[in-house]
Amino acid sequence: MNNKKILFTAFILVALVQLYVPAKMILDKESVLETGTEYKFKTAPIDPSDPFRGKYITLNYDENTVEIPNEQDWMRGEIIYASITTDIEGFAKIKSISKEKPTDNHDFIKAKVSFITENGSNKLTIDYPFDRYYMEESKAYDAELTYRQSQRDSNQIAYALVSIKDGDAVLKDVLIGGTSIREIVKANQENKK
Repeated sequence: MNNKKILFTAFILVALVQLYVPAKMILDKESVLETGTEYKFKTAPIDPSDPFRGKYITLNYDENTVEIPNEQDWMRGEIIYASITTDIEGFAKIKSISKEKPTDNHDFIKAKVSFITENGSNKLTIDYPFDRYYMEESKAYDAELTYRQSQRDSNQIAYALVSIKDGDAVLKDVLIGGTSIREIVKANQENKK
């Protein structure tokens, strides 16, 4: 009888922990979306598919390379902190990078070093944590085509809208010419009917 009570209590505790962990992750991301600062990151094209996670648009960013004083001070895959500001057009720009979490009040992103030049040009490429935009399967192919077309059209500006708070970043939307890619795809699919 006593063993059953212990097992039942352990089961309840394990179940609560299993519910708490994903709930905490979701609530943290929602907090970033609701109270974080929004930045627009200009994008560049690439569009693959992940058989386990579904269709998505892989986003490369125009503003993901920064000059560094010494190439040997950095390692590929290393965690870094990129302080973000905006340019005169309102797009995100890297203000500085650091190995230490910034203590000033500027917005920053916790990211990884993707690539370091070894030719003396002292450039570091950042791997942002928001490089995939997932789409509903029925809209993914049209979104892929729409995004590719926007990248070929120099009059269209495609960018990712990202909320940033305390180093966390959540990709909110991908916009083409100021319109959500979801809305563009929805309109295109309705026009085909």
